[in-house]
Amino acid sequence: MSTPTAPPSLKAEVPPVLRLSPLLRELQSRAPVCKVRTPAGDEGWLVTRHAELKQLLHDDRLARAHTDPANAPRYVHNPFLDLLVVDDFDLARTLHAEMRSLFTPQFSARRVMDLTPRVEALAEGVLAHFVAQGPPADLHNDFSLPFSLSVLCALIGVPAEEQGKLIAALTKLGELDDSARVREGQDELFGLLSGLARRKRITPEDDVISRLCLKVPSDERIGPIASGLLFAGLDSVASHIDLGTVLFIQHPDQLAAALADEKLMRGAVEEILRSAKAGGSVLPRYATADVPIGDVTIRAGDLVLLDFTLVNFDRTVFDEPELFDIRRAPNPHLTFGHGMWHCIGAPLARVNLRTAYTLLFTRLPGLRLVRPVEELRVLSGQLSAGLTELPVTW
Repeated sequence: MSTPTAPPSLKAEVPPVLRLSPLLRELQSRAPVCKVRTPAGDEGWLVTRHAELKQLLHDDRLARAHTDPANAPRYVHNPFLDLLVVDDFDLARTLHAEMRSLFTPQFSARRVMDLTPRVEALAEGVLAHFVAQGPPADLHNDFSLPFSLSVLCALIGVPAEEQGKLIAALTKLGELDDSARVREGQDELFGLLSGLARRKRITPEDDVISRLCLKVPSDERIGPIASGLLFAGLDSVASHIDLGTVLFIQHPDQLAAALADEKLMRGAVEEILRSAKAGGSVLPRYATADVPIGDVTIRAGDLVLLDFTLVNFDRTVFDEPELFDIRRAPNPHLTFGHGMWHCIGAPLARVNLRTAYTLLFTRLPGLRLVRPVEELRVLSGQLSAGLTELPVTW
């Protein structure tokens, strides 16, 4: 009698930069939905292919809901993520719809267009400080992260003098396997944002918190709502600035073409979004009923791992997915999700990336890496999957 094969563990993965790991590539070739063991040690279903992920993103049987949240299987150990899981399926769907209705107007095409000059001015300011330090310098910590943070804070309504406290709280909030530190960061972040809401009810400004005050009666509720926006947006944009910069440095001909043609730069941003983070951008959800998908049935209560970046390397959808090609068309990447799980901040993220690349490479045409890509490292022990640092010179 054969012994059942244990699911492969994602915990052992040391993610390579700009490349799919051998395990993820093997799982993708094996099946569209694979049973795995998560970094937290629990079992879950990893969705590896484009069509199945897109199908599940339209399936309302997946939600941030479980009949027993305290004992639900987990992707990682992090109390902030646990806070988002409720035991009422209908409530989970209602909360998700409510969040989208609150935030969608903040990211309308007109709103993003109006914000673009401010984004460019913030980028200029951060770059001036970065250049003043002189080479070599750490692009991640001294440009990508502070630029992303400054745009989010301007949008949300966090004054410059509060940004140091904000980043400290966010760092604690993203830690894994240290519940006390995460709760400490959570309390600090919620308190800071709720305090801002109290002030803005008296003196409103042109920002998200002020507009939330018009719709949300409780200051204490605004803290968690605004923190989700900060947590979701900061790492993603900073990581793509880093990795897109690396890709452009590796492909100087494509960089020159993108700088000479705004349409090609827009295509380059889409290709960076598709290819830069090769797996590991996981959205954990639970099945609220049995869900047949591919050749398996995901049972009610099972953990489902929706990896928005792994599926961008699906060879049935993308020709030569490992190839960086700013002229790739069509480019139906799912980095921003799809349907009811599409990222509402996508338009602003695109503006941030386009602004960052254009400014960096026009002001610093000699920008290059200090060390080989193979020596770059991804942050561990955090929800963030960004680089620890990105040493550059010019």
